[in-house]
Amino acid sequence: MTASFSIRALLRLCLFLPLLGLAACSTPQGDLSAFPEPTYSRDRLVADDIAERDLQAGIYDPWEGMNKRIYNFNYHFDRTVFVPVTNGWRRYVPGFARKGVNNFFNNIRDVRTLVNSMLQLKAEKAAQTTGRVMINSTVGLLGFIDVATDMKIPRPNEDFGQTLGHWGVGKGPFLVLPFLGPSNLRDGIGFLPDAYLQTELYGGFLAKPLRSTIWIFDSIDTRSQVPFRYYETGSAFEYETVRWLYSVKRDLDVEK
Repeated sequence: MTASFSIRALLRLCLFLPLLGLAACSTPQGDLSAFPEPTYSRDRLVADDIAERDLQAGIYDPWEGMNKRIYNFNYHFDRTVFVPVTNGWRRYVPGFARKGVNNFFNNIRDVRTLVNSMLQLKAEKAAQTTGRVMINSTVGLLGFIDVATDMKIPRPNEDFGQTLGHWGVGKGPFLVLPFLGPSNLRDGIGFLPDAYLQTELYGGFLAKPLRSTIWIFDSIDTRSQVPFRYYETGSAFEYETVRWLYSVKRDLDVEK
């Protein structure tokens, strides 16, 4: 790998990182009729025991001031950019086409799961994911048709943050990433090799002019699958509750 290639790959990652929109992108305003009901309803976002729950979950948040500012920035970005774009995607693109795009990107994400399952020495998950990728990439026409799910092959989900946690790396401080949402130091670092792997997969079968476009469609597809919307509850403790929910979920992800 040449130095120039590495620099180009890093620049592509930095350029399209804002468009990945994974974890917590949403808004309570605008036309949201195309979105399903939010995952976190008002009665679930209760905060009378936030401090105790944080303590039990081992959540360390020394950057809370910065994190809250980024959280608020993400809300405004989502309201003004992501939700309008995703609403248009759902309104004007036929359902079968959106499904095919989602299947295609899920097939790419399955490769990420395969690599991380192997790194974690999880033979069963690696075998399941290998079968999924081989079937969907061939019979499923590069993954646009999810034949593996129709064949009842399970779809595990592993990432490099989980791999680090599997081998004993602590999650570190809670961290809200610009555009991407809630995370922690370990998962934030783990995102980089996962994104690099995905970039290399795109580069393997796409011409250079198409690689940038594919990141945009990946981001739109990802956002369209996430029902959470910032400040949907109007709760004054939403940040604390999301922090707790994310931290507990990632602990469970590592343990599974």
